Amino acid sequence: MPLFHLTDKPPGNGAIALADSPRPPSTAGKTTSKTPQVTETALESLATLRQKADNQFSAGVKRNEEPSSPSPSTPRSLTGDRSRNGSHGFSPIRHFATTYRIRSSQPKAKRFEYGPLPGDDVEQDAQPKDGDDDGAYSDTYFVDEDTLVSQSARGRNRRRWLVCGLVCGLILLAILLALNILLFTARAIYDNGDDYTDSDAIFSNWGLGGTGTESLSWYPTNFLQDVVPIACHSHNDYWRKAPLFSALHAGCIGTETDLWLVDDDLYVGHERSALTPNRTFQSLYVDPLVKILERANPNTMFTKGTAPVAARGVFDTAPNQTLALLVDIKTDGSATFRKVLEQVEPLRKRGWLSTFEDGQVRYGPVTLVGSGNTPFDVIVENSTYRYAFFDAPLASLDNSVYDTTNSYYASVALHRAVGLVWFGSFQKGQLRRMRYQLQQAHARGLQARYWDLPAWPINVRNAVWGTLVHEGVDLLNVDDIKAATHTDWTQTSWL
Repeated sequence: MPLFHLTDKPPGNGAIALADSPRPPSTAGKTTSKTPQVTETALESLATLRQKADNQFSAGVKRNEEPSSPSPSTPRSLTGDRSRNGSHGFSPIRHFATTYRIRSSQPKAKRFEYGPLPGDDVEQDAQPKDGDDDGAYSDTYFVDEDTLVSQSARGRNRRRWLVCGLVCGLILLAILLALNILLFTARAIYDNGDDYTDSDAIFSNWGLGGTGTESLSWYPTNFLQDVVPIACHSHNDYWRKAPLFSALHAGCIGTETDLWLVDDDLYVGHERSALTPNRTFQSLYVDPLVKILERANPNTMFTKGTAPVAARGVFDTAPNQTLALLVDIKTDGSATFRKVLEQVEPLRKRGWLSTFEDGQVRYGPVTLVGSGNTPFDVIVENSTYRYAFFDAPLASLDNSVYDTTNSYYASVALHRAVGLVWFGSFQKGQLRRMRYQLQQAHARGLQARYWDLPAWPINVRNAVWGTLVHEGVDLLNVDDIKAATHTDWTQTSWL
């Protein structure tokens, strides 16, 4: 590869030397025995090449105005006198983009000497002179310009790819934001929870003075005239703003309350610290149910003298649907449940409770179910007549005595029955256990229910709900009754 040897000497002879190939170092004191011979034809060809290069250089200078004082990086300053004698027709400009050397202040580790170019005067026993750039401290390095150019090109390519990646990322982010806006807008427009919002407006003044709800037993007229019952159980119903009424308006056919026996009365709450004097089992559940059923079964001039008919339930659209009233006993089981039986007497004496009598089960508007610390022996102590039923253990029905004569629900916590459900996906073994438990419950005529279901993430909750319904669970245990009854929870969502 042709080489340019660049130094910081003033332009002139010796500023640039051209060789056909790197010259092997010579030993000091030896003479060059032979000089390359150049034929006349070769010299004429080289002269022609030089003339073409000169023409091209002159044309380039005319097109681009030459700076007043050439910088060291310009071709003319690097090449010095272009009319240098002894170049034998070579043009330094023509071979500028090959390999050149630059200077530095590092000492030279090894001397290099080059043979003479064709036509140069050869001095025998040439020794290095003072000030020669090949002296003890040489600052000559060889740099391949092709390499520098390729590295610069790679740098430009990297910058282009970086800019392209940033632009693509911004475009993708803009698309995602636009899609999110469209989805939220569509959900806001087509959300079918408007009816439920109306019920929230009904309950907005619940318990306020002058509204008739001070005793927490007020019930709006025609409140359930268009409600369709849904197979869901309102878990921890007492946490809602309007206990019982919120669940009924959503269409739940099961509701649940936690009871504490304190000073011979039953108070409603999840913990003792949540108990208040006005939130009692009678005020939140018994009295409201009595008023609801009185309106559903009026004694008017239109009903007198007619044949007796079965009592109508709480839902106008399904008057034969019974409502499961599950009481989760938190204090002493026997004493607390006997107090429950005492306080539901207004419902029993009107014939509005489901009963077992003379070996037959008759389901009324309300079915009382004991859970928690409720003792099974208290449920079945009367073998001929009972108006309360047991919440049987769903995972322990094998070789048990639980059936429709003494039980209504068969319930268990989901993780106790089948184990943890990761990401809402049931394993094959878990599905086999669930199907077996449901089969046992249905063979005994019991309503199967799994509680302690995951509430978040939403897609996990919805996946669990979908699997339970698909496998044949009779009542879906829910805390978010709006999501269960007024939204399409079969669609996967993270929000």
